[in-house]
Amino acid sequence: MTSTAADVVAHLRASFRTGRTKPVTWRNDQLEALRTLLTENAETFVKALHSDIGKSEAEAQRTEIGFLVREIDHTVEHLDDWLAPEDAPLPAALLPAQGRVVREPLGVVLVIGPWNYPLHLVIAPLIGALAAGNCAVLKPSELAPATSAAIARLVPQYLDTEAVAVVEGAIPETTALLEQRFDHIFYTGNGTVGRIVMTAAAKHLTPVALELGGKSPAIVEPGVDLALVAERIVRGKFLNAGQTCVAPDYVLAIGDTAKEIEPHLVTAVRALYGENPATSPEYGRVIATRHFDRLAALLGDGRTVIGGDSDRDSRYIAPTVLADVDPEAPVMRDEIFGPILPIVSVPDLDAAIEFITARDKPLALYAFTESEDTKQRLLSETSSGALGFGLPLAHLTASDLPFGGVGESGMGRYHGKYSIDTFSHLKAVLDKPLS
Repeated sequence: MTSTAADVVAHLRASFRTGRTKPVTWRNDQLEALRTLLTENAETFVKALHSDIGKSEAEAQRTEIGFLVREIDHTVEHLDDWLAPEDAPLPAALLPAQGRVVREPLGVVLVIGPWNYPLHLVIAPLIGALAAGNCAVLKPSELAPATSAAIARLVPQYLDTEAVAVVEGAIPETTALLEQRFDHIFYTGNGTVGRIVMTAAAKHLTPVALELGGKSPAIVEPGVDLALVAERIVRGKFLNAGQTCVAPDYVLAIGDTAKEIEPHLVTAVRALYGENPATSPEYGRVIATRHFDRLAALLGDGRTVIGGDSDRDSRYIAPTVLADVDPEAPVMRDEIFGPILPIVSVPDLDAAIEFITARDKPLALYAFTESEDTKQRLLSETSSGALGFGLPLAHLTASDLPFGGVGESGMGRYHGKYSIDTFSHLKAVLDKPLS
């Protein structure tokens, strides 16, 4: 008999009430088991990721499996310190007394994963949920069926089935889960579904973390090494065929750099993927036909510098750079989330800042500049989930930096200690003697 969403949640909630997930030994055991799951089944996940989204083995190891193993190791190493009660100073009027902050698990949490990094973005939140002592329901993306099936099959073999459950399916199954009461919901995806998740959570006053996206700009100032900058932008943009939430969405080129960077971008694309990226084992594919059709419709929004060709049957869109792009063109309206890189020209830094602040707050803002004044102005005059100078995507790999958005690009943060705080209640404790 198939369990309903209500049954799954009720079972985990009853389990949580027994206290089985609270001991630090249990948490460490689960993290070590999760690490073993990943390392012993790496080949299975590599094949699943290639089947779902065309990831190469190297990319799957680097951006999914390897990332998760490092995050687990970092968490296990520091968990005791992160969980230790923190002394809090008290005002003189309350003395003698002691104050401290204690982290306690929330209960039963729901993790809804996306399709673009279908292993990484399901398991990374789970690391925090387990480390904080929670039970968890995992909902992998149905658009990555091979990875979803692997997660559903392997998780019960390695993790405590009284504390972790996997629910596969599409919209009906997700809708049924969202009707249940959770103690936290962690969703990674787009803003449209994020609003649905938040609306459902509001019925139960459930806190949420929404890891969304947005149009992350890459500002390029005059005077920088354009060959180096182009190489770094191309690597960040076309990883996973551009289907990365923190990928540079467009180049915001100041002054003459718009024209000057074009040949360097061409060279960088060819160096990374060859003359024919369709045959490169390192270049992925668009996840689904409907996403391909959306992206293909954007290919004419500017002058093609490189790329522009596509094949619907294989869901292939070449790494494409577009120049002379109108800021009001369709390619500049919504997050591209694919292998198309527009170049937009602005006259100076003032115009660049105005361009960014007039739009929704991005998940990331990147800038390639030698000017400390420019860095300080971007830090103080713009708002984004993260701010990166000189290298896109890198902040995502640093476990001691919070990862998350702001405004339309999301709310909440995780990685490292920030995951513990997201999946914990920070309880204030005051102890004053009676005598």
